[in-house]
Amino acid sequence: MTLIPGFADPVGSSQACFRAVLKAMAQPGTVRHAAAPSPAPLDPATAAVLLTLLDAETSVWLDDACRSARDWVAFHCGAMFADAAAADFAVALEMPPLAALPRGTDEAPESGATLILQVGGFGAGQALRLSGPGLAAPAVLKVAGLPADFVAQWRDNHAGFPCGVDLILTAGETVAALPRSVAIEAV
Repeated sequence: MTLIPGFADPVGSSQACFRAVLKAMAQPGTVRHAAAPSPAPLDPATAAVLLTLLDAETSVWLDDACRSARDWVAFHCGAMFADAAAADFAVALEMPPLAALPRGTDEAPESGATLILQVGGFGAGQALRLSGPGLAAPAVLKVAGLPADFVAQWRDNHAGFPCGVDLILTAGETVAALPRSVAIEAV
């Protein structure tokens, strides 16, 4: 079996991707660059985020559409595989119900999952008005590929803050983030 390589410069590339994800989380609605060699069906940004955030101490769930990348994730990231209800990270090409992922507890809200969702792109699609921490004024993010009930699911997710699921959106070589602290409305 031949696996696609990971980062050519593991330290420098993972640091750059980590900064991109961190800035995307700190400034919801902004789109950043992140890329790594990627096995089908993962986009380069999805692969970069996985290489950066997963390790032997994290657990990950892959949706059925991502299963063909399982060997690549196991080899390059060393993460343990888990069911969606118990995973630290979830990777999906189609958004699972947010309520099916760990939301953390009052004692440990940080144990809520992070969903890495590969979408169709940014700049077109469903327009979302974002408000909350990290935003001096409401921002609008357009995302192609979110389910029709995304805003309702997010409203329920946000209502449990500080518990909840964080969302990292990837498309091509770009990444955006929606931390659980952000309120979202349809535009």
